[in-house]
Amino acid sequence: MRSGTPKALHDLCGRPMLLWPVSAALAAGAGRVVVVDTPARALEPLLPEGVELAVQQQPDGTGGAVAAAMAMLGSEGGASLDPAAPVLVLSGDVPLVSAEAIGELVEAHRASGAAATMATTILEDPTGYGRVVRDSGGAVERVVETRREGDATQAEREIREVNTGIFAFAADALSATLPRLSAENAQGELYLPQVLDLLRRDGAAVAAHAVADERLVLQVNDRVALAHVRRLAQAAIHERHMHAGVGIVDPDATVIEVDVQIGQDTLIEPFTRVATQTLPAASTARLSKRWKPPSPATIRPPCGEGNGAFFTTPGATTSNAQSRAVSVSATYSVLPSGDRPMPFGVRMGCATSTIFDPSGRAK
Repeated sequence: MRSGTPKALHDLCGRPMLLWPVSAALAAGAGRVVVVDTPARALEPLLPEGVELAVQQQPDGTGGAVAAAMAMLGSEGGASLDPAAPVLVLSGDVPLVSAEAIGELVEAHRASGAAATMATTILEDPTGYGRVVRDSGGAVERVVETRREGDATQAEREIREVNTGIFAFAADALSATLPRLSAENAQGELYLPQVLDLLRRDGAAVAAHAVADERLVLQVNDRVALAHVRRLAQAAIHERHMHAGVGIVDPDATVIEVDVQIGQDTLIEPFTRVATQTLPAASTARLSKRWKPPSPATIRPPCGEGNGAFFTTPGATTSNAQSRAVSVSATYSVLPSGDRPMPFGVRMGCATSTIFDPSGRAK
């Protein structure tokens, strides 16, 4: 990512990228959710209540990360781990996986009776992804990493079916195989897909579950990929609101963060940003987390470049004489009313702003 910020903490539509798969796992009904972090524990303050943190002491690859998570799941004081229960492995840099896709993988894993089931997809450009190698009968033989020269042959690099980094394992099979992983590869890391090789050698079944919608399993490894995934996520957010009765005049010129709630019949006009976090006045004025646009309402951009959005509701009036100057950065957003939920909204002109309540009295 070429950034001082850990990849998993990069923002994706108002939510750290890591929390997208965490939210999907919780929505899918996961009994326990464990997030793996470095010893710095930078992710811990962001985790929802009930989500556990495991520490990977050394950066020794995906296999080492899963080993740390399994140690947490089997630790004393935690809920006992059913050896026959499926253990799902998600990647923090594959944010668009949905609760539905997770449920489908778990069902496919149970139906196959396999020790491991890998989610795969077909990509036009598989650069950076591990390739899925199948035998003459079509069964999964192994996954070949392609990050460094020497990891894969040219023929293997030309394969377009890729490992998405999402797996379902039988808990006992995974626990027994992880200690046998080897770091004998170009990066000197413990690759989780090597578990599949070892299981096959032991005579256990390994299955693949094809994900038809590749957008759900796209991986973010740089800012170009993040921008692409953000466009897909934003389009899905817009569609969700529009299906719920929100009018968005120009979705390509509108930004709505993922956790925003908007009332039915609200109309959002072009060049508007609706956000869920309150930022300092010197940066960006944004919507309070506790504020929900009433229904119906209209949100539109200001007349002047660099001011915030214009929000109003039919019947509300304001007085220019009572307005006051507001410092807003060059973005389009809605100004929060301090720490209080906004009673009605904010009207911002080219240089002034009026905060008003339903009675029409300016604040």
